[in-house]
Amino acid sequence: MRIVVMGVSGCGKSTLGRALAEALHLNFVEGDALHSPANIERMAAGIALTDADRHDWLQAVAGQLANATASSAGVVVSCSALKHSYRDLLRGGAADVRFVHLHGDPGLLSQRMAARQGHYMPPSLLQSQLDTLEPPGDDEQPIRLDIAWPLEHQLAEALRQLAPAAAHPAQPAPTTNPGAP
Repeated sequence: MRIVVMGVSGCGKSTLGRALAEALHLNFVEGDALHSPANIERMAAGIALTDADRHDWLQAVAGQLANATASSAGVVVSCSALKHSYRDLLRGGAADVRFVHLHGDPGLLSQRMAARQGHYMPPSLLQSQLDTLEPPGDDEQPIRLDIAWPLEHQLAEALRQLAPAAAHPAQPAPTTNPGAP
């Protein structure tokens, strides 16, 4: 299984991502750790990233997904994945990736961002992320979780919705022998 826990800053991607990885016995990759120093400096200075700024970072996240796919391993990655085009780029690393979209009230997001310590992303950039966000549509088959739910409820619901994939991993299509009876 390849899973991306997505949403705007402050929604709890890393917290849920770690919990999911632990519950599923998968590796966890903190997407924020894949940002370039230049991107971190921009965000810390209150400058919103552009699509061009995000491109190499998204490629690095897609690389983590591709590595997991190539080694037939599972992985959980935290990544904002704000736009449909970003998610398409991530699917280039793992066509079977599942997106867990954490969403919720902007006031609660703002409170969470203001309360966290030691993170480079200032609360002033929340609105730019909300403005950029293109929530995943039904065609992307996301797992949608409300940030107001307790972590335990989010985890249980994510695991419930992931259970069919975990129980029945994708198998290659059987080959047929046209000469067989």
